[in-house]
Order: sequence, then C-alpha cells, then structure tokens
Amino acid sequence: MIKKTAIFLFILCVNFNLYSQNSYVFVGSYNSDKNKEGIYVFQLDTLTGNLNKITTVKNILNPSYLTVSPNGKYVFACTETKTPNAGSVSSFEFKPQNKTLTFINSQKSGGENPVYLSVHKNGKWLVNANYTQGSVSVYPIAARGKINPIVQNFSYLEGSINKERQERSHVHSAVFSPNYDFIFLPDLGADKIRSYRFDYTKKQPLLENQYPFTQATLGSGPRHFTFHPDGKLAYCVEEITGTISVYKYEIGKLDPIQRINAHSDAFKEGFSSGDIHISPDGRFLYASNRGEENNIAIFSIESNGTLKTVGYQSTFGKTPRIFTIDSTGRFLIVANQTSSNVVVFKRNSVTGLLKKSGTEIKVENASCVQIKQYRN
Repeated sequence: MIKKTAIFLFILCVNFNLYSQNSYVFVGSYNSDKNKEGIYVFQLDTLTGNLNKITTVKNILNPSYLTVSPNGKYVFACTETKTPNAGSVSSFEFKPQNKTLTFINSQKSGGENPVYLSVHKNGKWLVNANYTQGSVSVYPIAARGKINPIVQNFSYLEGSINKERQERSHVHSAVFSPNYDFIFLPDLGADKIRSYRFDYTKKQPLLENQYPFTQATLGSGPRHFTFHPDGKLAYCVEEITGTISVYKYEIGKLDPIQRINAHSDAFKEGFSSGDIHISPDGRFLYASNRGEENNIAIFSIESNGTLKTVGYQSTFGKTPRIFTIDSTGRFLIVANQTSSNVVVFKRNSVTGLLKKSGTEIKVENASCVQIKQYRN
C-alpha cells in the first residue's frame, strides 16, 4: 500500500511539474512606440505563481488585445489601437520549444481602434471588433498562421442615450457561441448585443440571424460577453452602469433573466466595468471593475444561472482592463493598465475567492493577458 501511494505521488508530482513548465502567459502593452516591447511572453510557475519572462516583441504598436489559436501555434493581436487613421490585426508564430514569438503578417482592421479578436475553433477564421469605427471584420487564416485580407466588414452608426459615451456605435467584443455557429457583438455605443449566424464553409461566413440584436438597458454600455460552459447561459458586463446582464441562450437567441450590479454598494457613480470570465467548472463568475474600484467582483452561479455576489478582490493595481483564468481554474491573472503591473491570483475552487500569488510583473500600460497550456 505504501509503495502504491509513493508511486501515485511521484506520478502526480511529475505531471504537476510538467504543467508548471508548460503554461505560457501572453501580455500586451499600450507601448505607444514601436521601439518598445509590445508583447511579452512569460512562463507561469504553478508551484509559486511567479511569471518568468522568456521573450518580447517590438516593432508593433499598441497591441490592445491578444488571442491564441486553438492549437496554440499562433498569437493574433489587435495592433495600431488608439492610433488615428490606422488600425490593424497581426499574426505571430509561437514556438514554446524555442521560446520564440515571431511576426508573420498584418492586415488592416477595417475600422479605427481594433479592440477584440476571436478565432474559430477550426483555426481558419478570425473575427475582429473595432471600437471607434463601430464595425466588425472577418478574415480567413491561411496556412502557417498568415492572416488573409478582409472578406467581410460591417459598420454601424446608431448611438444611444449617453451623448458623451454613446454618440455612435462602439463594438467592443466579438464572441463565438458555444457551437461556433453564431457570433455575438456587444455594442457599447448602441446598447445592443448584435449577432450573426456563422457558416465556416462560406467564403463570407457572416449571415443574417433571425435575431439580429438583443436590446440592452439604455445607457448601460455592453462591453464583454461570455458563455457558461453548459452552453445554455450567457453573461454580458456593461461598462457604463457597472452591471452584468444574464441571459438564457438557445440557437442564436438571448432571453434576459437577471441584471445585477458588478460594483459594490459603496460606489454610486463613475463605474467602468471591464472584463468577464467564468471558472472552467461553471460555478463562479468574475468581472473586473476599473475607475475608483480596481477590483474583481466574484459571483457564485446558482442552479438557474442567476448570480449571487460572493465578494470583491483588489487587483493590487489600477485599471484592470483584461484578466484571464487558466484551463484548470487554479489561476486568475490580471493586467492592470494604469499601474502597469500584472498580478497572479490563486483561485479557491470551493469558495471562488482569490489570493495573490507570486511576484508582480511590471509591464508598461498592460493592455491584455492570455494564458495557454502546452503539451511537451
């Protein structure tokens, strides 16, 4: 019995060590200068929570959002963000065995200020959301990660009731449905969650949806969006009002069932909610609050999909624009933009609470963070 236990513990340690050495974290930066690092790559040590820098990329400007291809070979970035009369999407090849991230190519973003990218599960399509222009662009991904020119681009004009923030459309994200047969586009400017059918077999895959948009609360500013692992629920964080809307989801249609504050009762104005993610086990939802709060709001997900507030965790920085949760659900990593630091938290899978782990990493104007686990 003792021998079997020892063997089990040895195997467990080996597997844990392999995971520790093969989790990579990609961080973007509003670098404002191509001569400065724009993308950083770290290894996550899952024993200590430390991030160890392995490489950086220069000669790109303001990568505001990153996403990793399903097979992990390629990293795609929104580039030339917050750059007048510009905007692009760029592709890079990542080789974990060589610890290199190499530029492949760029294409025009089809609108000013690109802010979000999603890759189809087959790795052959890339969808980009442009904030300032209020538009969405679709690109085929060719062999070896090259982005081909835009095949579809739709722009929107209407705004909403907040004349300072909603003078026109501002598409803030582009998120595939669980089956990748629809795509949803939260539009902060128009207070709508737009949607299209997505047929990956077509040369122009965006097709009209029977439900072209879901109306959000006026003045709320829908920003980021995520689906529950069960595929039957969806959640949208609303930037301007600091709220989260909960929806039942079925075949391209969203039906609202709850709206709850992401901010604590201590804050009455100046809300600026940012990102939203669900733990892999589907039990907890997390949302970032910027502005005066600078925290992660933690919610339990009830059996009917509604949210119940658990608490708030300081991000130990300012302006937590983007955060990510690793595939095991053990770690949550936050990119604090204004304070230029990246913070790792260990996540309690029972309570959902977060505890700071490892050392903080300095990244100038950190814009985005993503994590990917690789096999040997």
